[in-house]
Amino acid sequence: MASRAATLVVRPAPRASRGLWRDALSRLRRNGPAIVGLVLIAIFVIGAVFAPVIAPYDPSVGVLTNSMQGPSLAHLMGTDLLGRDEFSRVLYGARISLTVGVVAVICGLAVGMVVGAVAGGAGGIVDTILMRFTDVMLAVPGILLAIAIVAWLGHGEVQIIVAVGVSYAPIFARLLRGSLLALRESDFVLAARSAGASTPRILLHHMMPNALTPMIVQATLALATAIIDVAGLGFLGLGPGDPRVAEWGEMLTDSARFLQNAPYLIIFPGAAITISAIGFNLLGDGLRESLDPRLKR
Repeated sequence: MASRAATLVVRPAPRASRGLWRDALSRLRRNGPAIVGLVLIAIFVIGAVFAPVIAPYDPSVGVLTNSMQGPSLAHLMGTDLLGRDEFSRVLYGARISLTVGVVAVICGLAVGMVVGAVAGGAGGIVDTILMRFTDVMLAVPGILLAIAIVAWLGHGEVQIIVAVGVSYAPIFARLLRGSLLALRESDFVLAARSAGASTPRILLHHMMPNALTPMIVQATLALATAIIDVAGLGFLGLGPGDPRVAEWGEMLTDSARFLQNAPYLIIFPGAAITISAIGFNLLGDGLRESLDPRLKR
């Protein structure tokens, strides 16, 4: 009897996962828009950090004989009414706008995470009280809340950080609380609870690490609007308050009356605000796609 040879088909083993963060980083490197956003952010960060080296002139000192000169080789972005170099002021303005925006978002993230963790972890009457207070703050537009806080506290970078941070804290609190409620009945949480783990341990060691992904994405996206809010406060006259300090929003205010005669005074700081916000938005969208396990490519 003839024997029939069995054909063995060998299939390659599926590639093992290298971990959430390594897989996310690998997907992020293949995300073109996210890389573009990262490059844009890097350009502004480098310009802000090395502004004293890159800037050709002192941003607070001008020469009146050079007043209102258009872009040229001597002044790449022209000069303002006091003869100050616009390119130098844009570079130094990046230091304030980026620093204040990033620190404000970090402060808002920290406060929001504390409130959201307590509300989502404790539940009951504590959750109700904290969330109703959060709802009241969310009912007020963030920029209006920031304006009210700065008007109350006064001018200054610290006051702007507090104002913008407080306006973003309810967003982070609501997001973290929702993530924790979704994880409360997960299998790993039920297993930890059945093993006798305390509520604080379950919250800190099991639930919080799994709820951080949307917080990271939201914080990155919030940086874009935070920079716009900081510039908006400066445009409304609620910026640092020192006219010698270069800040993008105040630069727009000082240049508004020269829109027809010297539009470059508005174009360059306005472009800096727009491009930096676009960079953070592109990076935030890329992080959201990279950290979502359902979007593995």
